[in-house]
Amino acid sequence: MLFSSLVFLFTFLPITLLVYYLVPRKVKNVVLLIASLIFYAWGEPVYIFLMLISILFNYFCGMDIALKAGRKSQVRSLIFTIVVNLFILGFFKYYGFIVTNLNAILPFYIPYRKLELPIGISFYTFQTLSYIIDVYRGNVDVQVNLIDFGTYVTMFPQLIAGPIVQYADVERQLRERKESLTKFGYGAWFFVMGLAKKVLLANTIGSIYENIAAMDGMSVVTAWLGCLAYTFQIYFDFSGYSDMAVGLGKMFGFEFMQNFNYPYISKSVTEFWRRWHISLGSWFREYVYIPLGGNRVTVPRHLLNLLIVWFLTGLWHGASWNFVVWGLFYGVILIAEKYFTGKILAKLPEAVQTLYTMILVMLGWVLFFSPTLGSALTWIGNMFGQGATGFMDSQALYLIMRNWLFWVAGIIGSTPFMHLLGKRLVFNEERPHTVLAGCLMAGLFVLCVAYLVTESYNPFLYFRF
Repeated sequence: MLFSSLVFLFTFLPITLLVYYLVPRKVKNVVLLIASLIFYAWGEPVYIFLMLISILFNYFCGMDIALKAGRKSQVRSLIFTIVVNLFILGFFKYYGFIVTNLNAILPFYIPYRKLELPIGISFYTFQTLSYIIDVYRGNVDVQVNLIDFGTYVTMFPQLIAGPIVQYADVERQLRERKESLTKFGYGAWFFVMGLAKKVLLANTIGSIYENIAAMDGMSVVTAWLGCLAYTFQIYFDFSGYSDMAVGLGKMFGFEFMQNFNYPYISKSVTEFWRRWHISLGSWFREYVYIPLGGNRVTVPRHLLNLLIVWFLTGLWHGASWNFVVWGLFYGVILIAEKYFTGKILAKLPEAVQTLYTMILVMLGWVLFFSPTLGSALTWIGNMFGQGATGFMDSQALYLIMRNWLFWVAGIIGSTPFMHLLGKRLVFNEERPHTVLAGCLMAGLFVLCVAYLVTESYNPFLYFRF
């Protein structure tokens, strides 16, 4: 079930909110847990048992680790719990990848069956690991209430696409959060804005990328336009879902961290990764980078730490060498900015810094969206004239002129302009314009629903040439 589906918007969410606000405080987490399990089982009923096993396993392991505090056996319990969690994640996510690579080098063939990836397994595995490690460190108290722990693991607003919520951030909220009409209004605003990003921008701009990717040959400009379309699509898709998650969290009284902070205005790749998928970066920094020694080590060890983190970051995104290379690509760039190019870059005009960042980010997205390394190199070659059909052809001009409003919307939507405008006109703290906010939300919601119902209607289409 997707947040942008009609069944979620008009059935699941209204019923869940109604029941949630009608029941007493002590039952609210029960409602959220049941709703989250239904949400997860809607598309993958079999894998609901895997999630339940994960909840029970980590709940009892957390109790065991807390009881063994200060004893040597606590470390063994921690290692055992981490290994089992990573084994489950690795089996379902990387089993086929590992066997495929073994078959390529071994003199015999290992038969295997491709497994469907359980939705959200990367997210809820990282969340349970953060809980287990923080209990071991003594940063949080062990959760003795199984319902509360299950609610934390399964919470449907952020289950599919994040943000990755660390237990320490919601430990108190699981017990003492407060709902209010104002918070609900902010949540609705975030949700509708995220829905508009996903439906009106990501889906439609994504179709431009898909059309270009299906071409047999392309000019230099067409290759860059395809990459730009994907650059917008993945941002509006991912940040749209994160905005919807934050909004849904507010509706239920939770405060989730911001996951995207306009990364495409960054002036370095280092800054880009402080703004893109913030919760993932925070998780790797807290539970991998710092335990490895961070930057408080020798230079060679620091370089190794960064490469390990970015190798794992790439692998986390998908079971493919493309993702591994994508992660190491950023690791090398970040090392270069840290030790070599950072000071030089800081002296350049801001526009040049942003242009530099966006070119590298777009090249990275080619590695990300290409099915193989060979196809990625072919696309990048086209972007720089190697194998392209020319610099610019009629197809490129058609793509620019026919979709001009999408390009403009993509640029504006990737900057803080709309956020600042909304904060100024709609949610002005001195004089909140609740009527205007309601009208804007209603209008955007109607447009999104119209698109979902017809699967083709989009108001931007009327501004095409």
